[in-house]
Amino acid sequence: MRIFVTGASGWIGSPTSSKLIDAGHQVVGLARSDAAAATVAATGAEVVRGALDDLDLLRAEAARSDGVVHLAFRHDVAFSGDYQAAADSDRLAIDAFGAALEASDRPLVVASGTLGLAPGRVGTERDRPDPSLHPRIQNAYATLALADRGVRAVVIRFAPTVHGAGDHGFIATLVDIARDTGVSAYIDAGTNRWPAVHRFDAADLVVRAVENAPAGAVLHATAETGIPTRDIAAAIGRHLQLPVTSIPVEQTAGHFRHLSAFFGADAPASSELTRELLGWHPTGPGLLADIDAGSYTGT
Repeated sequence: MRIFVTGASGWIGSPTSSKLIDAGHQVVGLARSDAAAATVAATGAEVVRGALDDLDLLRAEAARSDGVVHLAFRHDVAFSGDYQAAADSDRLAIDAFGAALEASDRPLVVASGTLGLAPGRVGTERDRPDPSLHPRIQNAYATLALADRGVRAVVIRFAPTVHGAGDHGFIATLVDIARDTGVSAYIDAGTNRWPAVHRFDAADLVVRAVENAPAGAVLHATAETGIPTRDIAAAIGRHLQLPVTSIPVEQTAGHFRHLSAFFGADAPASSELTRELLGWHPTGPGLLADIDAGSYTGT
């Protein structure tokens, strides 16, 4: 199949492109910069220059493809403080893809997340959270609604930590905070749980979704259902040779800064139904093993 991939130069998109090509598919990757284009080309994919706000381009590429994988998100806009604008851009892209793929039964695989899915318990693929809680939840529902219009629409909820050597996300920020403060910390008892998946396992799931997931499927890219945050802090402290300590809840904002709300969440999420549906069996190292191996400390 000819698959159009947004976010093809990204943390998940790059290995996804490579795995799609290894599986015999032709990949066309969207790139908005010279650096992104070079990364996409290095995977063996064809490069299309453009951005998420070029809706005519998105519709045209989707129309000439056998499927679409939409992994891009305007994080630059979101991190500037206007998350709603980034989510609105994402929704316009999803709508453009839906219009191009309508009545074709071709796949549209869209990225979402597990964070906040089912507070206080293990979330599953059957959970349908209130769309008013977060704009990307609304976008996921808009994607699933396309199944009624003849699109093989699939949503993949990724763990908030998609880890591996070279990651600059959530765990890397915790490592930086530990270095800055001299301690590797967790909040209160540190019993709240955090799901994770290795980036190569996440990419493998995307390929399986493109090839075999049914219309309307919700999948979970979580290799580990929930790792206690005190274990994450202990692994960071062990590798950096720093003391590990608890931070009282009332002091979390000062210590963890913008990560305090995220790191304090209890957000376990199962992938049991995804594994049964698609035969997905993660093989990459776990998060703690990646930390111990130096993936986040440069050693």
